[in-house]
Amino acid sequence: MIWKRIFGRQRGEEEAFSLYRAVVAQARLPALYLHGGVPDTVEGRFEMVSLHVFMVLRRLRDGGADGRALGQRIFNVLFDDMDQTLREMGVGDLSVGKKIKGLASSFYGRIGAYEEGLRAEGDAVLAGAIARNVYGDPAMTDRAAALAAYVRRCDAALAVQSYDDIAAGHVVFVAPPAATGAAAAHVAGT
Repeated sequence: MIWKRIFGRQRGEEEAFSLYRAVVAQARLPALYLHGGVPDTVEGRFEMVSLHVFMVLRRLRDGGADGRALGQRIFNVLFDDMDQTLREMGVGDLSVGKKIKGLASSFYGRIGAYEEGLRAEGDAVLAGAIARNVYGDPAMTDRAAALAAYVRRCDAALAVQSYDDIAAGHVVFVAPPAATGAAAAHVAGT
């Protein structure tokens, strides 16, 4: 990580950083936390970044070898970011590697669960994976269903965007879940 700062970035890294910044901006939208019910915690934010990185990686696969290479660079940026965040939170140098390894393992597990959910008919499988991973509670069916519908809409929107635009960091996601019911009335009355 420090060597990259000293000796400069490798070819193509700027694309990965640009795309990662766009993904993180979407993952940090307040509506995901206020209206989507995602816990506004370190874990909740990791879940949202992971979910959005997954969606972009899924789209980049269509770019062949270049897309897979860019996806690997984004993965590297994600975990460099996690490494830096853990260090800023005061995690000791000896523990950071173990924590990063655990986060990477959980990220791969989520990719598998979300892939399975997107391949399945309907949203039950995807909503179940979201309820377990994002909310940590399989009973959060309403919130998980709304977030699953959002993921499906994002997946469809990403599928029609040009690979070149996405690779350049010009990725467009759909709007996150909006306030509904009592939450909408509260926001409107604020």
